[in-house]
Amino acid sequence: MIITVVEIQDNKIKKTSLEALSLASKISEIKGIKICAVCIGSDQLPVELGSYGADEVILPSAEALENDQITSLILQISKDKSASHIVLSLNSTGKNIASVLAAKLNAGLISGVIAVQAKGSDVTYTKNVFSGKATATYSIPNAVSVIAVSPNSIPVLSDKQKIATKLDTRFSIVPSKLKTLEKRIITGKTPLAEASIVVSAGRGLKDPSNWNIIEDLADLLGATTACSRPVSDIGWRPHHEHVGQTGLAIRPNVYIAIGISGAIQHLAGVNNSRKIIVINKDPEAPFFKAADYGICGDLFEIVPKLNEAIKKYKSNT
Repeated sequence: MIITVVEIQDNKIKKTSLEALSLASKISEIKGIKICAVCIGSDQLPVELGSYGADEVILPSAEALENDQITSLILQISKDKSASHIVLSLNSTGKNIASVLAAKLNAGLISGVIAVQAKGSDVTYTKNVFSGKATATYSIPNAVSVIAVSPNSIPVLSDKQKIATKLDTRFSIVPSKLKTLEKRIITGKTPLAEASIVVSAGRGLKDPSNWNIIEDLADLLGATTACSRPVSDIGWRPHHEHVGQTGLAIRPNVYIAIGISGAIQHLAGVNNSRKIIVINKDPEAPFFKAADYGICGDLFEIVPKLNEAIKKYKSNT
């Protein structure tokens, strides 16, 4: 049995969880075993879960659970189901619980998986290494495998014919040793880890009051905003927007870097983007070497003109 952690927020399945289900489906095809989806954050059965690969669904609680409670729950279910694989996203929840699950189950853990392949009747997993400059393929000899999927790396697969079965099995939810004092949920925009288009800016903006042109561009493209570390460190932008080696590593379809030089620490978090577009007035900026498209010029001239061009295009379509 494959146990997949499915997170639900505002009655919607998170995209990162759908990606984890899609990878679990590939393992299921190779190994010929079923998938049990454990839904966190809702006691209502999402009707579409079956179409994304789940054979069985467990709905333990409608309450928001702390990470130690989720860990305890997955341990109980994996033992009850004699699970051979636990698949989850390498999002904030996955980063907190994957290693604990592996230690408790004496399981092999592979973090940041971007692909899965069949090797005979066995499964191998691919992940990025050396800050995304290369890939490596691994297999797990342990009886149990914990697989943490890199967000935005697995295409979401859907089979409209499949229907999942809701299980009435009850599992105890232990009291948490943690206490959440405050939770701030960003609303209105796609989370960075799930965003298809990201518009990011750095100190080239010169002042936080100039950020409106970046937000205008992001709104026109339906994108999520991000920033370099220096920008978040000096308080121009919130820390959750910081992308790079010491921030969030992302894999959008399009990454637009505006006024960012492209230090190696920043590139390490974004160089797996499918397309990189750079706007910078310094022709020697390192980011141009990693860019698919580059514009060398003053961002305060280019970005407003780009915004106007997009508005004109959208008004004519």
